[in-house]
Amino acid sequence: MDRTLRAGRVATFAYFVLNGFLMGMWIVHIPAVEDRAGISHAVLGWLLLLLGAGAFAGMQIVGPLTDRLGARTVVPVSAALCAAALVLPGLAANVWTLGAALLALGFGNGCLDVSMNAHAVQVERNYRRPVMSAFHAAFSIGGVLAALVGARTLSWDWSPAETLGAVALLGVAAAVLSAPALLRPEPSRVPTPGHVSAQEAQEAQEAPATSRRRTPRRIWALAALALMLMLCEGVANDWSVLHLRDVLDAPAATAALAYGAFATAMTVGRLLADRVAARFGPVAILRYGATVAALGLTVAALAPWIPLALIGWTVFGAGLSGCIPQLFSAAGHADHDAAGANVSRVAGLGYLGMLAGPAVIGPLTHLMPLNLTFFLPVAFCVIAACTAGVLRDRGSERGAGREREGAAKPVPK
Repeated sequence: MDRTLRAGRVATFAYFVLNGFLMGMWIVHIPAVEDRAGISHAVLGWLLLLLGAGAFAGMQIVGPLTDRLGARTVVPVSAALCAAALVLPGLAANVWTLGAALLALGFGNGCLDVSMNAHAVQVERNYRRPVMSAFHAAFSIGGVLAALVGARTLSWDWSPAETLGAVALLGVAAAVLSAPALLRPEPSRVPTPGHVSAQEAQEAQEAPATSRRRTPRRIWALAALALMLMLCEGVANDWSVLHLRDVLDAPAATAALAYGAFATAMTVGRLLADRVAARFGPVAILRYGATVAALGLTVAALAPWIPLALIGWTVFGAGLSGCIPQLFSAAGHADHDAAGANVSRVAGLGYLGMLAGPAVIGPLTHLMPLNLTFFLPVAFCVIAACTAGVLRDRGSERGAGREREGAAKPVPK
């Protein structure tokens, strides 16, 4: 079992890296795809909404499907679908074909996002210690690899169709080769106090089967926090470079360091967050992480000097790094038999929050300077810090104690 569990964890890492790599390759080729389709930046902005709509639809469909068929079946199919859809934007020759391509790519991405997170929850449950943040760090590493590979292929004058087609073939192969190592579905069972609160466990036992699938209010609370925090992440993705360039008059090369500092801090923070969560608990990760993020973004927003602003964006990324994985983990552990559906709710609203960043901040810049609009995400971080207790399960300590007493084998390292 130890070897099987380790193999399942490695396979999960592989799918997270693959997802980050596939989406990173799309991002790297956005300018070339835009030129090939002959569209303006404004039209591209509207078409990107189709990417988000496809992702949201895929998340909502594949969540319950994962609970029914098991992540071992759904993850490889989703990964192959996402990889195959990557070539479509490279072949698009006009606005209509590009819109259809982005809808398909978004759908595949949404399916893979939810199903691989559901499998990550299963791995974490078997490890009996936090491992979710490291998986999300692997996604970021995949994006970094995509930037390096994409820069090289662009320097060779490869067309988007050639590069994305080659990556699509490699992605399908990776999806198939990693599938046998995924964990088999666990038997269905009534949620225990170790995974849900005592009140929720009692309600699950007493309620009829039809009402058990009703999404608990706690899941919607986690989803609301995901929406706010991923909106904060989207603000860094979309506005950090513009902040340094337009507000602090930084050169283009220096301004690019703002996003680089944020992304690097996010990746390093997620690699460390699991150990911190194991020692201090997920509530502390969310409470103090969101607090640090609020302080970092405040420093960036008010900084009169470029170096101080870069420090602020770095601290902002470090604070946010461990927050979202804790929300996904809590949603997946809330109900053993509805892990996929619950993760899809949290991931779906979170994804909408990330897409809402440009839509919310953009209009606010007509009313105030860009740096002052950052106090909206600062407020969201403060709300997350104040409501971090939603991660706490009332019966978790007793449930964890039973699991430790019943564990016959040491936990794999």
